Amino acid sequence: MNELRQALLSGEEIIFETRKHWMAPVRDSLIAILLLIGAAILWALAPPGGDGLFGTIGGLLGNLMFWIAVAALVVAVAWIVWNIGAWLSGNYGVSNQRVLCYEGLLRKHSSETLLSSVTDVKLTVPALGGMLGYGDLTILTASGTEGSDTFKTIRRAAEFRTALQTAQTAPKTAASTEASPDPAAAPAAGDPDPSAVPPAAPAAATPSPTDATAASLEKLADLHARGVITDAEFEAKKAELLGRI
Repeated sequence: MNELRQALLSGEEIIFETRKHWMAPVRDSLIAILLLIGAAILWALAPPGGDGLFGTIGGLLGNLMFWIAVAALVVAVAWIVWNIGAWLSGNYGVSNQRVLCYEGLLRKHSSETLLSSVTDVKLTVPALGGMLGYGDLTILTASGTEGSDTFKTIRRAAEFRTALQTAQTAPKTAASTEASPDPAAAPAAGDPDPSAVPPAAPAAATPSPTDATAASLEKLADLHARGVITDAEFEAKKAELLGRI
């Protein structure tokens, strides 16, 4: 049963999820495989018993080698079965709040690390892992190596690291977006509103014909008073101006 879903808190959701690669039990069982090979060799080389002193010694030695081979076989098989169980039970994930790890059948191992406490993520991809698609991840926290956690031989390890780093930066990105000014927002107090249309300047007052004629008559009278024009010229021009009204 997937323990990641059972461990979710209120408002928490899984962003990325993965499991151990099929190479995990093979990689963890190298010593067990060597024990199997050694048991087969001992079994094949065990001398048979026979008559006489050498036959008796050979029989005792053969029995000893046989039982050592049996013991190595039992240990190797149990070791491999254990590693297969760890492979089947491994669940790893990144949520919007934590890094989660659950593995093991009889001997359970689990870790739940807050994203805010993760300081670094180290990725190790062996040569064979690059071809088959697995790697090792080490999660480092503020407490240093004591608080570190290593996920070995997991599938899509590089994507796991990317998802973790993305989940860490998501709150900062959201806060930055909220703090940035909205270009469509209203202008601040004191700033001119670009959408406002400035009021049109009042049109210059245009003098009426009557006012213009009166001004011309005043100038004409002044010229007549100073003797610039004659009485006849004054009367003629006056009549002309009055005729325009």
